[in-house]
Amino acid sequence: MANSTTRERQASRGGQRAWGVVALGMALALTARADAGGVTPPEVPEKLRVGDDFVAFLVGHATGTQNYVCLPSTTSPTGFAYTLFTPQATLFTDQGHQVTTHFFSPNPAEGGVVRATWEHSQDTSTVWGRVKEQSSDSPFVTPGAIPWLLIEIKGAYAQPTGSHKLAGTKLIHRVNTVGGSAPETGCASSEDIGKRAYVPYAADYFFYESRHPEADGN
Repeated sequence: MANSTTRERQASRGGQRAWGVVALGMALALTARADAGGVTPPEVPEKLRVGDDFVAFLVGHATGTQNYVCLPSTTSPTGFAYTLFTPQATLFTDQGHQVTTHFFSPNPAEGGVVRATWEHSQDTSTVWGRVKEQSSDSPFVTPGAIPWLLIEIKGAYAQPTGSHKLAGTKLIHRVNTVGGSAPETGCASSEDIGKRAYVPYAADYFFYESRHPEADGN
């Protein structure tokens, strides 16, 4: 009887060890999939979708302002309109750590053409982008919010030392926008020219790199 009890205890301990190994293996597998999969891309309108050749590797949650100046306009009924002269925002990780700053600046790859710019807060790697597609479609974009964007990269810079967290970026999504639209009043006559408006906004920016960087020489 004692031998039977001993065998049962040994079998039980062996089963527990086996389940422990299985559980550890499952945990490691889940971790590996999370690491390999990177950032989960957002749901977006069809015209903003990113193809399978690209994978999201970074997301930043932006808070800041969209900065406008009143200028003459050929498309406004009044002949004047607020024009965006720069965003001014800081992007943070899910944990609240600063990841990039966002603004307009000259793109050296295009002879100084002013483009939307993202500069990494740690290694100063920088990318410049141009809007490829935009959408204000409901229900994705809420009233009063600036459009969602698909941005293609037109220039990149990395430190000669090899720090290049942003340098491989190919596309950027601006999504989940809140606020930021130009004011509807205050820019209607020549007396308003030069008047500035700093409109608070929030958005999420998803950064994409090539899924097969060796294919395009990176």
